[in-house]
Amino acid sequence: MKKDKRLHMIGNAHIDPVWLWRWQEGFQEIKSTFRSVLDRMDEFEDFVFTSSSALFYEWVEENNPEMFAEIQKRVAEGRWELAGGWWIQSDCNIPNGESFVRQALLGQRYFLSKFNAIATYGYNVDSFGHNGMIPQILAKSGCDAYVFMRPMPNEKSLPARLFLWESDDGSKVKAFRLPYEYCTWVDDLRNHVIRCADEITSPLNSSMCFYGVGNHGGGPTKENIHSIHALNKEADMPELVMSTPRRFFDEVDAKQTRMPIYHGDLHHHASGCYSAHSEVKMLNRIAENRLLTAEKYAVAAALMDKAVATDALNLGWKQVLFNQFHDTVSGTSLPEAYQDAAYQYGEAISIADRVANHAIQRLSWAIDIPFEEGCRPLVVFNPHGFTKAMVVAAEVGRLKDTEILVDEDGGEVVFQVVQSEVLANGRVRIAFVTELPSMGWRTFRLLEQEKERAPLSETMIATDTSMENEWLRVEFDPESGAITSLVDKAIGASVINGGGALPIILDDDSDTWSHGVYSFWGRGAQHTGSCTSVRLVEHGPVVSTIEVEHAHGNSSIIQQFSLWAALKRIDVKVLVSWQEKQQMLKLQFPLNLDFRKAVSETPFGIIERAFNGEEESGQTWMDGCGQLRGTKQLYGLALANDGKYSLDFNDDTMHLTVLRSPIYAHHDPAVPEEGVTYHYQDQGPQTFNYSLVPHTGNWHASSIIEVAAELNQRPTWILESFHDGPLAQQDSLLQIDQQNIVLSALKPAYDTEGFVLRCYEAHGNETQATMRISAVDCTIEARFGPFEIKTFKVEKQSDGGWKAVETNLLELTEKEMQQIQSGKYIQPKGRR
Repeated sequence: MKKDKRLHMIGNAHIDPVWLWRWQEGFQEIKSTFRSVLDRMDEFEDFVFTSSSALFYEWVEENNPEMFAEIQKRVAEGRWELAGGWWIQSDCNIPNGESFVRQALLGQRYFLSKFNAIATYGYNVDSFGHNGMIPQILAKSGCDAYVFMRPMPNEKSLPARLFLWESDDGSKVKAFRLPYEYCTWVDDLRNHVIRCADEITSPLNSSMCFYGVGNHGGGPTKENIHSIHALNKEADMPELVMSTPRRFFDEVDAKQTRMPIYHGDLHHHASGCYSAHSEVKMLNRIAENRLLTAEKYAVAAALMDKAVATDALNLGWKQVLFNQFHDTVSGTSLPEAYQDAAYQYGEAISIADRVANHAIQRLSWAIDIPFEEGCRPLVVFNPHGFTKAMVVAAEVGRLKDTEILVDEDGGEVVFQVVQSEVLANGRVRIAFVTELPSMGWRTFRLLEQEKERAPLSETMIATDTSMENEWLRVEFDPESGAITSLVDKAIGASVINGGGALPIILDDDSDTWSHGVYSFWGRGAQHTGSCTSVRLVEHGPVVSTIEVEHAHGNSSIIQQFSLWAALKRIDVKVLVSWQEKQQMLKLQFPLNLDFRKAVSETPFGIIERAFNGEEESGQTWMDGCGQLRGTKQLYGLALANDGKYSLDFNDDTMHLTVLRSPIYAHHDPAVPEEGVTYHYQDQGPQTFNYSLVPHTGNWHASSIIEVAAELNQRPTWILESFHDGPLAQQDSLLQIDQQNIVLSALKPAYDTEGFVLRCYEAHGNETQATMRISAVDCTIEARFGPFEIKTFKVEKQSDGGWKAVETNLLELTEKEMQQIQSGKYIQPKGRR
């Protein structure tokens, strides 16, 4: 009897390699699950299986090569489907754009090298929400579809279970939201099949039903499969087909199914995960940026014929990608998991630091620095694709009163002695602001002269409660410690409406995920930190700093606000010692604006946010702009940070979420018991930085992208010596002629001796751009669509010149992708 409805039965085994257990236990469970799956294939000829996460396969390959060979055979037969194409089922909010690229690059390239195939759809069935740029990342890494489950229908309405998901650049992929769950806990699938069948709608008359024991692995059981066979014989059941997501999406394509279009991110589920466990999130931010910086310096060294070994960088990335698993970087695992994560992130950071150090020392040693009596050379490197005045703070050893700082042309550079990172004689910290060339360096000299340094004229005014430079005046309330005004002197108005940077503490009894919580406002008591001190701690020709200390319970929050003479921004160092439980700490910034518009950064783009108090995810910056009250002036305040991911815009106030202190791995509906000692998150000290950037116009007119980039990848300095060399004392290796074209990565190519340049358009404007790699005289002309990511592989030609070819995110050309699809791709013999 022909049945008019069909259910694609998707055998899978969701495996959390880390969650309520450590990775070693997850490692073993992966092997056990894969062994079970292979046994089921021997027993049932029609059984097929779907599994994601390239890491799992690498673990099996390394630990049980015989079983890995069996898997290779089943993949070749079409009975084991490679899903996802990423290194792991990642959190889809916390990682930066490049991390998503590396998930795909390392995941898909591993699949290609071991199975001569790649995954053709994304697969993150348990991630806690999905940023809106994922469709472009998928489309440019060989995938035309996406499988997810969260947010559930009660958390977000979507036009259909199957729809086209569109990102801001216009990329679209088919997206399918799983009905009910990705795993099953009973052997008889009758009830699960019936409820999934109820989701089938015309005209497709087809859907997917996922089955198999999961979370701690397991996979489809014998009874599961017997149950499917038995149900398929019943007349009132749909046709049950042992299948895979690829077969389902192929059916969708074959039937030319019309699908509604959804544009935007897929939220909200578990909004507490944007701020849970500050340490793992800070380690993630540091590791991402150290690896990206190391790659850029390594390419710079290679371009100047000073190549360094870079093979370890992929190992560093793998450690980062593993810990971007959705139960790790989200903060929802057990305490021991975060000890492991700290070690693994530490390995990644150490690898990056070694590569970066070798590269810059290869470069600085090749700079021509003639001997000069009483001189100490200082070389400063800029890892960014823009030229900009940046803060340099360097520990330089003893400093004589007769020493001045000069640049490569002998011009004096104003510097200031500031508080050192150490309390010991013989080490001095100097700070100065100087323009640094894009992807380049400058050479400065601490030069001894016969007389003492002349006192420099004061360019700033500062008291214990106010600071003022050429552009800004900031004032603090000595009683509350809050910023009362932040005045742009050109227009004579303040963008902050009192209460600025005030610590706000909210009672928060939600679980680690904050299940069901969309806003943390109004859920319990609200507290304001009590101000204990406001005082001027630094003042000079370069920078003035006011330190404000607040207390709350047994905790303290110290903020050091620095105003630079040469910059229109305020940099803030925050030192928190937190001892509270089940509370959330925010910093508030009331905006003196009407007709407000809120924006925050997402991977490779931005997203508009509502002033509704809902907790949102964000990357390195956020912005509120509007019309200054009482004027017609369009104005805004942007905030960049170096380690926080959670924010909200509530009424007229912008909030940065600093931390939460829930119980580790507390999952609702479990209720804490009286008299039991629990481990709470974010206990103890932590430090992070943020910058306040007032600006006329909307955020496009600000320098917030550059400020955030500088904050997260600071200039690198090194004390040098005297030597001959082929390199000039100042140089720039890469120039980009449009401000809205952002350098995302400059890295060694995956499989050749060339390098890869990746940029994206950041303002939402179609742009013609020129990227000139002056080090090798290679110019790339390209037209970027709004928020489009473009990748170029640059290789040396037989005639000695360099040529750039556009590729996808996998560093593969369109022709190579066609070869992969046809099974005719030949792996190059270069490095990986």
